[in-house]
Amino acid sequence: MTAHAHAKRPNQLFRNLTAKIASIPMILIAVGIFLGGSIWTVVYSFTSSRLLPRATFVGLDQFERLWASSRWIISIQNLAIYGILSLIFSMVIGFVLAALMDQKIRFENAFRTIFLYPFALSFIVTGLVWQWILNPEFGIQGIVRSLGWTSFTFDPLYNADIVIYGILIAGLWQGTGLVMCLMLAGLRGIDEDIWKAARVDGIPMWRTYLFIVIPMIRPVFITTLVIIASGIVKVYDLVVAQTSGGPGNASEVPAKYVYDYMFQAQNLGQGFAASTMMLLTVAIIIIPWAYLEFGGKKRG
Repeated sequence: MTAHAHAKRPNQLFRNLTAKIASIPMILIAVGIFLGGSIWTVVYSFTSSRLLPRATFVGLDQFERLWASSRWIISIQNLAIYGILSLIFSMVIGFVLAALMDQKIRFENAFRTIFLYPFALSFIVTGLVWQWILNPEFGIQGIVRSLGWTSFTFDPLYNADIVIYGILIAGLWQGTGLVMCLMLAGLRGIDEDIWKAARVDGIPMWRTYLFIVIPMIRPVFITTLVIIASGIVKVYDLVVAQTSGGPGNASEVPAKYVYDYMFQAQNLGQGFAASTMMLLTVAIIIIPWAYLEFGGKKRG
């Protein structure tokens, strides 16, 4: 390439200049608020801050207190149960619904709207709705008993041993529709010739999905997994609306622990330590996703 051609090529810095200028406010907000706030939280998690931030560093004392707290351990256990089951069921149910919708069924738009509608509701509304549905007096248990099955019992929100599963039901009801739509978009991107070739070769549909289609829409699965996992880590309002962390601390979650210590117990240092652990969890989720999405493309 000649020097004249090199001179005519625009510098990489000035390509799409208008779009880059328009993104400056977003970049400043991301750096100044999110990144700055995160760094500030991590730094003050090593201090003895109480009602107000204090730059009195105490090393890992806040983290030692955090992991010695039975309430925090319960919140981690609940998050693990809720997170693992939510990931499994939402992905499986969402994919099955998407596969059924991909069969060009009648009234597809109506069904898609019905399944996606819960996602349009806030977690507070969802929590209150399911608090009513699972109420033993006038919810599912009350209705079934009124039909004659007087020994029927279904009150997960009032049973400390299974309360997290009651919250899980509400979470799946709200989030599965979004997973279905993401999966459906991935399935609609599959070339029709692949389906025809599979039918010609006599490959059963379940094998086609399992060994051909699912590997082809792997990026959709990864993105969906990250979206769900990020939401799981910060689950808060659903728990507050349904149980307020009860019975006792049986449905405690990390986000509620952070809120209670920062704004009710007036112990900022402990709240910052719990926030730092949540931030670390999100980083563990996001960094591998970013590597899979962008690192592999650069090698290609």
